[in-house]
Amino acid sequence: MRIVRVALDVPLEDSFDFRVPEALDAPTGALVVVPFGRTRKVGVVVGRTSRSEVPAERLRDVERVVGDVPPIAAAELALYRFCARYYHRALGEVIAASLPPRLRQVRRRAIPAQDRGPGAGSFLPLHSLNAEQREALDAILARGREFNPVLLRGVTGSGKTEVYLHAIAAVLARGEQALLLVPEIGLTPQLEEQVRARFPGATVVAAHSHLNEGERARAWLAAQSGAAHIVLGTRLAVLTPFANLGLIVVDEEHDASYKQQEGLRYSARDVAVRRAQELRLPVVLGSATPSLESYENAIQERYAARELAGRAAAGAGMPAVRTIDTRADRPSEGLTHALVLALRSRIERGEQSLVFINRRGFAPVLFCRACSWHSACTRCSANLVLHARQGELRCHHCGHRERVPVRCPGCGADELAPVGHGTQRLEDALRERLPGAEIARVDRDTAARRGALSDTFRRVREGHVNVLVGTQMLAKGHDYPRLTLVGVVEADNVLFSADFRSAERLFSLLVQVAGRAGRGDRPGEVLIQTDFPGHPLYGAVARQDYARFAAEALEERRIAGFPPFAHLALLRAEAKAPGLARRFLEEAAQLGRGLTSRVEIFEPVAPPLERRAGFERSQLLVRARTRAALQPFLGQWRAELVARGERRVRWSLDVDPQEV
Repeated sequence: MRIVRVALDVPLEDSFDFRVPEALDAPTGALVVVPFGRTRKVGVVVGRTSRSEVPAERLRDVERVVGDVPPIAAAELALYRFCARYYHRALGEVIAASLPPRLRQVRRRAIPAQDRGPGAGSFLPLHSLNAEQREALDAILARGREFNPVLLRGVTGSGKTEVYLHAIAAVLARGEQALLLVPEIGLTPQLEEQVRARFPGATVVAAHSHLNEGERARAWLAAQSGAAHIVLGTRLAVLTPFANLGLIVVDEEHDASYKQQEGLRYSARDVAVRRAQELRLPVVLGSATPSLESYENAIQERYAARELAGRAAAGAGMPAVRTIDTRADRPSEGLTHALVLALRSRIERGEQSLVFINRRGFAPVLFCRACSWHSACTRCSANLVLHARQGELRCHHCGHRERVPVRCPGCGADELAPVGHGTQRLEDALRERLPGAEIARVDRDTAARRGALSDTFRRVREGHVNVLVGTQMLAKGHDYPRLTLVGVVEADNVLFSADFRSAERLFSLLVQVAGRAGRGDRPGEVLIQTDFPGHPLYGAVARQDYARFAAEALEERRIAGFPPFAHLALLRAEAKAPGLARRFLEEAAQLGRGLTSRVEIFEPVAPPLERRAGFERSQLLVRARTRAALQPFLGQWRAELVARGERRVRWSLDVDPQEV
């Protein structure tokens, strides 16, 4: 009797044994359809065995092998097993996260194969590399097919992308494939267009969640079969199987978007490094402001480090960064007089500007002047954001929507007014103060329509837009030579966050958004509106002094015992009943302290968003000096918690959390 072990997308640790009928061949890695309870599921064969703990009469048969998907290779299965162990999730959940939804369907149409282009025939370099770029490229290619992590730190506009593309060209010339990861979907269309233009003979596929199911499945199969030479994608692409992967590039490696926040909470950057290590190939981590974890790895010479200190374009210098003291120049509708004057001067000179605010919507809250009622979400401990043009109040956490009330729901008064500023309100204020100017807004609302982002960016490149206004989607990856002014609105609200990473994130964000200015032959200027113009962080941004900022931040982390000098995990819990999640965590903490003394277990606390979608939430932090101490403890602790069978509380482990 032939027995295979099949991993299924269920929250159970073990794989499931099935009998293979004589007429079927079900090799390791094959996708198979199997009965599960009263339904059928698609799973993956992850092993074989000669005997099963399940009695022979209870073993069920594999129904069929999925014929149009080749078996997943051993290297990918090894990666998925590592993720399951490290992030403490079931192997079936990890594999399911790697598969496009279309391939997980029991009944579906066959997916046509993608033709393979000629590949390495006509990389088209824009120009020869400068000395710094050549040195970086040589470092990436120096060790051939060996594990070679390279941290490429380059100021905005220094030509990191050009280095990536030359490295990809070298890999394609060897007949291998390349994976290029970016943090935001909004960056993908422009970069995809650039990559296709530079590699006209190569097959380039995109992999991100905004593709339809058919497109995602075709991209996955093209990478697996080798038909795709270059895969360009967001974090989910790091789990894609490849026929002959030769290089991984992680652009903007510091970006928090690389960490999945639901389900399998993996870091695509960390998985990329692990994948490169297992496959023995180079991996490039690029950023103007590397994460402190990666920077420390470079200091300790675990990563090779290269720097691009100047801008690549002839005549392009770094922008001048200045603060506007909003205590003296009080903003009206979010805009100071000095910023408005600067915007007008750029319009008169035929130049472009960007006004950045890290908040979408019209205003953070609708407020009643008569009784102090405010628009709070009934399901979350958060405010409903006013989206005036749509006539809606929306929760940006649970998705709840409701119509804007005509009168105050609390007292009935006609005294409702928006408080604070979002992208919509800022856009309206700009239109009022800059009559006749062409203004374009970019945020998740405007990007929801397919093709909208590409159309907006095309209009900017063609010079049809005077002022861009938007959120983080504009802070990185975009290059507009006419854009000479960046205005930053309401950055102060991040300065005093309780999150130990807040300063690092604000510094990175400001450096990135500042880097949009002056990338051509016209000088750039950045104006930051702030109540704290003397704050050291703004001074570091003005000096573009990453090394000094990182040195000081690392010393603070060392003293406080935070990453990269310690390793963290969060046990998260949520429940409908008040107090239940916290009590579960208190019991879990007591249990954990009885298992080991090598980790520090803190008391449960409320997360920044204490209530979400009707669930009360709580979390518990665990800290250890080494992974060798943390990982065995987490495995044992999780097994004990699972054995308790608590069904009233939803809980999960988050290893290396980004939000504490």
